[in-house]
Amino acid sequence: EDFLNLIFKAMMKDSLNSSHPVSAAVQSSEEIEEMFDTLSYIKGASLLSMLKHYLTKDVFQAGIEVYLHNHNYRTAQSDDLWDSMNEITNGTLDVKKMMKTWIVHKGFPLVTVVRKGKIISVQQEKFLYRVEPENWTSDASYLWHIPLTYITNRCNFTHCTNAYLLDQKSGM
Repeated sequence: EDFLNLIFKAMMKDSLNSSHPVSAAVQSSEEIEEMFDTLSYIKGASLLSMLKHYLTKDVFQAGIEVYLHNHNYRTAQSDDLWDSMNEITNGTLDVKKMMKTWIVHKGFPLVTVVRKGKIISVQQEKFLYRVEPENWTSDASYLWHIPLTYITNRCNFTHCTNAYLLDQKSGM
């Protein structure tokens, strides 16, 4: 419950146009300190949780083990973690490409799901809680690779989760 409260507080901050990405190039020590705030830590933890659920716990754990083994006692960058995950998925999913969309964009997407008969369509757009004129920038080009999971009425609720990667503005 405490973690969910932290997530919702971070999402509120991240839904403002004055937010910042989890990862960005920095030029000074002051900029480094600005990057290490609650938003970065909580959003980062949420993104790792999202990735774990999408890849499955076992695949995610194996990726973490490869990452720790490959970078034991050395410095690492976020790409190194994604490369380790790619190694475990054997190229079936470009984890780096997917996760880059989450860590380099500020904010998060709003996914709209519409059902017309048997047809389901999904669409993404950047969610803004409130537009702040002094910080407003157009984010129309933002595109996230959103892992969506769902179940259907044909499932018995055991190991029947389906997955879909929304990597365009809309899809079916």
